[in-house]
Amino acid sequence: MLGRTAVMSTRRLRNEDYNDYSSTEISPSESPSDGLSNFSSPGSYQRFGEADGTTWFQTLIHLLKGNIGTGLLGLPLAVKNAGLLMGPVSLLVMGIVAVHCMGILVKCAHHFCHRLQRPFVDYGDAVMFGLEASPNSWLRTHSMWGRQVVGFFLIVTQLGFCCVYFVFLADNIKQVVEAANGTTNNCHNNETVVLTPSMDSRLYMLAFLPFLVLLVFIRNLKVLSIFSMLANVSMLGSLIMIYQYIVQGIPDPSILPLVASWKTYPLFFGTAIFAFEGIGVVLPLENKMKNPQRFPVILYVGMCIVTILYISLGVLGYLRFGAAIQASITLNLPNCWLYQSVKLLYSVGIFFTYALQFYVPAEIIIPFTVSRVPERWALATDLAVRTGIVCVTCVLAILIPRLDLVIALVGSVSSSALALIIPPLLEITTYYSEGISPATILKDVLISVLGFVGFVVGTYQALYELIQPSAPSTLTNSTSAFV
Repeated sequence: MLGRTAVMSTRRLRNEDYNDYSSTEISPSESPSDGLSNFSSPGSYQRFGEADGTTWFQTLIHLLKGNIGTGLLGLPLAVKNAGLLMGPVSLLVMGIVAVHCMGILVKCAHHFCHRLQRPFVDYGDAVMFGLEASPNSWLRTHSMWGRQVVGFFLIVTQLGFCCVYFVFLADNIKQVVEAANGTTNNCHNNETVVLTPSMDSRLYMLAFLPFLVLLVFIRNLKVLSIFSMLANVSMLGSLIMIYQYIVQGIPDPSILPLVASWKTYPLFFGTAIFAFEGIGVVLPLENKMKNPQRFPVILYVGMCIVTILYISLGVLGYLRFGAAIQASITLNLPNCWLYQSVKLLYSVGIFFTYALQFYVPAEIIIPFTVSRVPERWALATDLAVRTGIVCVTCVLAILIPRLDLVIALVGSVSSSALALIIPPLLEITTYYSEGISPATILKDVLISVLGFVGFVVGTYQALYELIQPSAPSTLTNSTSAFV
């Protein structure tokens, strides 16, 4: 998601465990078994760290950026896969569950900070300590696996974002190039445009490869922050113009199904959880706050804004374009220079965001690799690993050149694990030996089962669509659909 890694990666790049970028600390007066009530209680903990942290407004902006990116643009297609009624209802429920799981993670981190007298506990450490607190001896013995599993899913998620970016860039730039000869200044009259055939979208991905490799060679976060600001401004401007267009001329919605086929609902789940997967930024954001006591309110307010944005764009986009909606709503915009500029602006933002999303897997993989070579080869190894990782994301994008399926697959495989499956199980293992109500256990089990079912069914459906597509590829340019 946009800017997610900019926050997660503010720690120094060094040969230490990657899991030290989020930290919290609670006061000794907090009881470890107080549950979620302490998460919402101002003054129940204090952050350990520097005094010049982020303000509440800066934290809110970072939280919004961490949840808004390419996944947002795919939500109109997600609503189509769920239905005009089922889609927004499901997005609302998923938003409530997602923010609840974020609260669980923060609460468990506070618990272990207090119990172990540690200045910070991140996602991976929290899962490891949770397994150590489990009454099951096998889980206690293999508690290190918890941190490794979280690290694995973080790598898969972030590299999955990078794959999505390759496909997004190729799709949008390809459409702009093909429609360039027919692009007009008239954005009101819908006209059929004769497209000029251009090279395959996979060749566009290869064309972007060397530039993205050079981009990830920038290891200075201060330099990357400049690109991050450019990305934020361009994407914000694009979203404003997208909303301005889709609210005009909405056709009769009665022809759209309220509930879609159950066969396409798993694709909705994967796309939606891909968009909602902002749990990785929760602990880093709280740790960087000047007054972390305000974080619970910021989290709920921020995620409320995000959920409203998701539902509104998903529903309005589907209402505006109906069955013709594509994997990214930018691909449905008309061929006038104003809305072609929207595609270009959002593409510029996604291009620069690639380096930010790349930072988390780089900080996990590169120190591990560099530490195993002589010092004189450190820089060469660093750059070689960066190049190799970017090439891997490019190859994966080429193998799965359908944006909707890449988003659904990444969301189902890794985002569901980080956002829905692991946090409820962490709460059970953390508080089971200290007393936890049966109702809380039942609630946590239901959330984890929901996430696991979405993981299995969503992954299966995405892979099935890749092998035996039920409809023509959504990569087909549909600018003529505006007639």
